[in-house]
Amino acid sequence: MEFSPELLGLGERARAAARRLAFADTNVKDLALRAMAAALRQGETEILAANEQDVSAAAAQGLAASLLSRLTLTPEGIRDIAGAVEAVADLPDPIGGGEFWTRPNGLKIEKTRVPLGVVAIIYEARPNVTADAAALCLKSGNACILRGGTEALRSNLVLSRLISAAAENAGLPAACVQTLPGSDRAYVEQLMRLNRYVDVLIPRGGAALIQNVVQNSTVPVIETGTGVCHAFVDAAADMDKAVRVVFNAKTNKPGVCNALETLLVHRAAAADYLPRLAAELRTAGVEMRGCPETRTLIPDALAATEADWRTEYNDFILSIRVVADLDEALDHIYRYGTKHSETILTEDCAAARRFLRETDAAAVYLNASTRFTDGGRFGFGAEIGISTQKLHTRGPMGLTELTTIKYVVYGDGQIV
Repeated sequence: MEFSPELLGLGERARAAARRLAFADTNVKDLALRAMAAALRQGETEILAANEQDVSAAAAQGLAASLLSRLTLTPEGIRDIAGAVEAVADLPDPIGGGEFWTRPNGLKIEKTRVPLGVVAIIYEARPNVTADAAALCLKSGNACILRGGTEALRSNLVLSRLISAAAENAGLPAACVQTLPGSDRAYVEQLMRLNRYVDVLIPRGGAALIQNVVQNSTVPVIETGTGVCHAFVDAAADMDKAVRVVFNAKTNKPGVCNALETLLVHRAAAADYLPRLAAELRTAGVEMRGCPETRTLIPDALAATEADWRTEYNDFILSIRVVADLDEALDHIYRYGTKHSETILTEDCAAARRFLRETDAAAVYLNASTRFTDGGRFGFGAEIGISTQKLHTRGPMGLTELTTIKYVVYGDGQIV
């Protein structure tokens, strides 16, 4: 593949920045992060103006309401983003430390954490990811190359410029955070093959984006988050609790990967539970699609198809299926789940233990919303994505997940 000179220059700058960041003092990194947070707050007017243009253009192009919500920034949202950057500064530095042991021949072996190097992130129309990714990469000693969705281009360029300038003013290279210029898809195709400069590529978005990167990248990929997330309401569920949790998991930002997409209900609980839940879902404008048993209890539910069980709606739509028991619920999740986040609502300890043990997912819950699968809510300050694969990391990716291992061996003339 022929690479554009502009992209090659960006890669060279990122590689040079990564070399410096790998050995940056923790205090310097934290100072830079706090400067970045301050710059975001001070740049609120400029950020909001750029974001307003992005939102207006996206609305005119017919972007779904749930996706417009992800794109839209508010003064409170900018303060939250700045707070997340400061939260990363407050976390321990993941670089260094580790284990130390001595072999019988006297060799001393240290297992220590080091940065990945240059991390590229391709993501959709979520401007907060720009700040989250930059903060996590900087604290973990990595340079980052960002490519956000075209719908958020103006917002991302302003955010990236403010962040990069703040890092440089704090003594770090400006190229520790760079954004791909413009919206040319050719840059994305080239980035996926820029092995000479990029150590790992992380796609964050819908199924189409993730699969495009997984299938076409020659750079190593950490696959993140298509979220066909399930809730199973057991026969022994607390009905009030189950209504509250499922309503939250579906309606609190349905355009994100940890939102609920499919509800499974034990047949013994369905007649009591489903009409109560449906009344709440209607208040939020949720479209319900159900199996035949569901539709006898929720007459206005549409008929669910085979495709519904596999769909990440990212919208106010919920597919509902009545199942015979826990075994049938586990079988359904095993067949249709994307190994993201699954929850069981029950007061039966034995059923809870089975579900938590047997469900293969990055995060499993008892009596709690799937919306908690999030780096900030897990105490990581922020996240760079939610990995649904098993190599080299799984679940919300924070600082530690952006490092790798290096063995340092101390000898005194030993030979094999």
